[in-house]
Amino acid sequence: MKTLYLDVFSGLSGDMFIGALLDLGADFRQLEYGLARLNLDGYRLEHRRAAKCGIEGVKFDVHLTGTATPPSNDGPDYHALSHGHSHSHGPGDHGHAHSHGPGDAAHEHDGSRNFRQIKELIRASTLSDWVKEKSIAVFHRIAVAEGKIHGMPPEQVHFHEVGAVDSIVDIVGGCLGLELLGCPRVVASGVVEGTGWVRCAHGRMPLPAPATLEILGARGVAISQCEEPRELLTPTGAALLAEFAESFGPMAGLVAAKVGYGVGTRDNDTRPNVVRAALGEVQGPRSKVQSLGSSSAEENKVASAHDWETDTVAVLETNLDDVSGELLGAFVEQALSAGALDVFHTPIQMKKNRPGVLLTVLCAAAEADKFAELILRETSAFGVRRTLAERRKLKREFITVKLPAGEVTVKLGWLDGAAVQVAPEFEACRQVAAKSGLPLKAIYEAALIAARAEVR
Repeated sequence: MKTLYLDVFSGLSGDMFIGALLDLGADFRQLEYGLARLNLDGYRLEHRRAAKCGIEGVKFDVHLTGTATPPSNDGPDYHALSHGHSHSHGPGDHGHAHSHGPGDAAHEHDGSRNFRQIKELIRASTLSDWVKEKSIAVFHRIAVAEGKIHGMPPEQVHFHEVGAVDSIVDIVGGCLGLELLGCPRVVASGVVEGTGWVRCAHGRMPLPAPATLEILGARGVAISQCEEPRELLTPTGAALLAEFAESFGPMAGLVAAKVGYGVGTRDNDTRPNVVRAALGEVQGPRSKVQSLGSSSAEENKVASAHDWETDTVAVLETNLDDVSGELLGAFVEQALSAGALDVFHTPIQMKKNRPGVLLTVLCAAAEADKFAELILRETSAFGVRRTLAERRKLKREFITVKLPAGEVTVKLGWLDGAAVQVAPEFEACRQVAAKSGLPLKAIYEAALIAARAEVR
């Protein structure tokens, strides 16, 4: 099983996360091309080799090319959004969200966006469904945390710097980087934060920053403080860990094929400002997460006979015979927005010959309790059945085919060296069809033929 281990002994920020993925082999040009699908202007990307305390890795930066007026704050932890300014979310350099009442104006002059606008931006792009889903899920974690701090619904939370161009790039770029590495399973070390104070939109606050603490607490992730007298973990870094890391603890049976380092901005006193990322396969004794799937030696032997990927997911189910279609539809949207892998309902016949539905939610094993609570609160369910299932997944790759009418992204599924699945991205086909005036079906079929010809 391909596994990415994040050693966050010196914290994590969005730019450090992307730097580590680039150092592991994610292609910078493909990352740049993928981010261009957001149709977001006002920035350029840079990456370079850099070192902290003798540890060399990749420093990733977002340089803003637009002009905007920053929020009024004299502290060192706000960045000016000025022309040509290199803006990086290194530890200690993050901004915070700011909430407004329903009647307040959105502060467009300071580059703010609310959570709804960010979701619309991502959904309107031609990014893959996986990147869209994960990017929105990361932002959702930040919006929920900030909404709780301000006593506001997540949709009403306005982001200053977390919603600015560079932070959208950090979060979406992090999801793209994982996709470029084949969407590996992610695990992490224990989470470490520094001590001291941080100046943010809420005023001078003790570390961990309010949003960071809320994000990790909502996921049930433990955090420990070290002697480093400054912030190590940003809210963006915390949200990425909360969304992707299946478990937290020491390495367990990982054979590191590649090791990469993402370099931060500051010079720390007690430890290098880097995040270490190890990409490889888990061998030897099966970790706790793996063992929740199958324990049969014969099944393990069959699983290793192919090069597919495996992971473990939670399957939550409940039978309902007294819930309306409106509530079911609203629940599906809510669960997907909260990061569920899939949500669906199936017609069934229940006791006393009553028609009903079987509601099913698939989610990461570590988030099973969160979604079980959501089912119990938002539907008429009195109980939820929970099982763990081991999945077999094709290795995924995304290519771009050029048609006379435009470019279309196509998802490939590989098994034992052969592309056994070829699927043009529907949204990309629809956009090309709309611009060219050609039938959507014709664009889809042309993309399918072109992709099959390319992988032969």
